[in-house]
Amino acid sequence: MSRLSRTAGAVLLLVLPGAAGAQAGSPAGAVSVDRLEARRQALVARLKSGVAIVKGSEALSNDPPDSDYPQATGFRQDNDFFYLTGLETLGSWLIVTAADSAHGEAHLFLPPRNPARERWTGATLGPGADAAAATGIPLANIHSADSVQLFLRRSLGQAGRGGTTLWVRHTERDTRPDFIRAAILQGRNVVSQDLLPVLAALRVVKDQEEIRRLTRAVELSAEGHVAAMQFAKPGVYEYEIEAVAEQVFRKLGAERLGYPSIVGSGINSTVLHYDQNRRKAQAGDLIVMDMGAEFGYYSADITRTIPASGKFTERQRAIYELVLGAQQAALDAIRPGLTLRDLDAVARKYLADHSGDLCGAGGCTRYFIHGLSHWIGMDVHDVGGGVPLAPGMAFTVEPGIYLPEEALGVRIEDDVLVTSTGYLLLSKGAPRSVADIERLMAMAKPPRP
Repeated sequence: MSRLSRTAGAVLLLVLPGAAGAQAGSPAGAVSVDRLEARRQALVARLKSGVAIVKGSEALSNDPPDSDYPQATGFRQDNDFFYLTGLETLGSWLIVTAADSAHGEAHLFLPPRNPARERWTGATLGPGADAAAATGIPLANIHSADSVQLFLRRSLGQAGRGGTTLWVRHTERDTRPDFIRAAILQGRNVVSQDLLPVLAALRVVKDQEEIRRLTRAVELSAEGHVAAMQFAKPGVYEYEIEAVAEQVFRKLGAERLGYPSIVGSGINSTVLHYDQNRRKAQAGDLIVMDMGAEFGYYSADITRTIPASGKFTERQRAIYELVLGAQQAALDAIRPGLTLRDLDAVARKYLADHSGDLCGAGGCTRYFIHGLSHWIGMDVHDVGGGVPLAPGMAFTVEPGIYLPEEALGVRIEDDVLVTSTGYLLLSKGAPRSVADIERLMAMAKPPRP
């Protein structure tokens, strides 16, 4: 067993129940220590050598001068930091040192606890045995956050004449403190490398815990869509439909939305990322509902298009079934080794071959104005790049046709998990055929929230 994954047995005896900061009370539960250790060891194997540093998220605060808006108080941990530690503690750091592909050490840096502040904001997880037990990082490697700068300098300085690599995420969102810039500029033989592609290669293939969380996120999102379908009718506002779905998300354990809900009726159905949700649905409208919940840091992404009146018109049905056929063609093509671009081409070919005169002489493909797929996971548009499909990858399949001149937009979006032979349709709980949607909408409407 490597030093990276070794946890002293005595640490477990010192743990106090209900350690704050490790998703305490979350419906998803905590990520197991074994899983966290496996992820960190996989990171070491990819780094092979050098020092990697990952900064956790800072808090949003309504204390001036941080924000002028009292509602800007939400906190969500950085995806990469959570993936490797399972902790929600703000202002934290993780440093992973890799001597070779088989050996490495993880060091965790947490802000000290502040009893006076905790009277206002609740208990936090500070350096100590609780953090060691929650993460599997040895107690000796749990430090105060104010020592991260000195530790990094020493780690880089120990490289000797051969130099070392400092792995840092190269992104505008990962703002680098001055001490990291100094380490790169002033370090002897220190070479900076981008950590993002390394982490993306790990995260694009989901482990069993990630699949569990993502599957549940999709299931409860589908239930929210079902409730919204039953509620929708002419005369209700888009935000009322949104509220019905989001109530179900929350009731079933979602701690936040995966993204702002999109409920677009009439002309708004043709606006891809419309999320004001203020219009009143009218008889004869189509309503595009693009809504997904997050469960345990994993986000669903489902879109359904429904007729406000409960029945598709002949024209709406023709466009809808064309989009559905393109989606099914892409779904049927899914197998390991293909790429998302390959599937996009399948869907576009289907549209080209089956449009007829539905969209005029140019066909309907020109009204499919976005890509077919994107990865899902900890972000609704998750990391992954253009890699070939492999078992454990998850992504959307979402063809659409948008005809602004007719105030007619159709998008159908489902979430799939790649298997060794094809795929699993995770979002099957939300009806998508014309017959099933009309049947569901004809059932009794749920009360308004």
